[in-house]
Amino acid sequence: MKRFQVVGIGNAMVDVLAHCDDAFLVSNDVQKGIMQLTDLARGVELYSRIGPAQEISGGSAANTIAGIAHLGGRTAYVGKVKDDQLGAIFAHDLRAQGAVYETALAPSDHPAETGRCIVLVTPDGERSMNTYLGVTEFLGPDDIDVAMMGDTEWIFLEGYRFDGPDSHEAFAKAIQACKAGGGKVSISLSDPFCIERHRAAFSRMLKDHVDLLFANRSEILSMYETEDFDAAMQAAGAEIEVVVCTDSGNGVHIRSNRQSWHLPAVPTTVVDATGAGDLFAGAFLWALAEGHDLEACGKMGNIGGSEVISHIGARVETDLKAMFAEHGAI
Repeated sequence: MKRFQVVGIGNAMVDVLAHCDDAFLVSNDVQKGIMQLTDLARGVELYSRIGPAQEISGGSAANTIAGIAHLGGRTAYVGKVKDDQLGAIFAHDLRAQGAVYETALAPSDHPAETGRCIVLVTPDGERSMNTYLGVTEFLGPDDIDVAMMGDTEWIFLEGYRFDGPDSHEAFAKAIQACKAGGGKVSISLSDPFCIERHRAAFSRMLKDHVDLLFANRSEILSMYETEDFDAAMQAAGAEIEVVVCTDSGNGVHIRSNRQSWHLPAVPTTVVDATGAGDLFAGAFLWALAEGHDLEACGKMGNIGGSEVISHIGARVETDLKAMFAEHGAI
């Protein structure tokens, strides 16, 4: 048995969550419902304008790994923070979830700071993210522990991390070590604009290395440059063993070996959509690593996504295994 079921690699940052109305987004030039990269000055400016806020460790793939740890999975995370106050918050929080976190801290005299994401939540539950990457942008191949990557069943790569200058090389090193150890590769596309910035790199990785793809409707349409959802799913399925595409309130579409499933969403009241895809992936990967079939994995993924959007923040607040049993998923 391998030491880890899933090792995640991606951004490491602290989320700053605040409520606002649509007028605030417009007046502050924030595009609704997507992730926008900012510099530190812009982050400070936005922070000064928001109302009361909640600080929670975040990062897309880190949320996924925290979800797996919540379920009792054997998991670890690789992401860069600085030896500063926010970096300490991130590391403590992730370890407290039960995940292994051993990435070397950037030194306290590094010119960048620990990354943070200002998440603006509107009354409809939609989240608009304004991300200062900080030192997480400098995740590189030296941060990849080859022994760890070779001792996991899956690695989970965060598409957002394609925005770092050395992260492509870090991903390549992790993939090589994982595959050499008999493991498999999963990835989340993360964001349509991220795909547009790095389409060629995404395309090569999907064709050559990825065994399991996570995306939402807008991301998979962007990736395969079509407005035809079925055509996008077929194109993805032609080059990837398992394709999983979430579709908000319409549930999830799964395609594998020319078989397909459409599983309805689990109804809930949307309070904050932050982390819906992250926790879907966490529950799905945990179920897969535990030996469940793809349909059951999709059901558990939907439950995980439903739980996290029912409250503020992207970390689980309810016993997911109990929810799985309640909904007949296990």
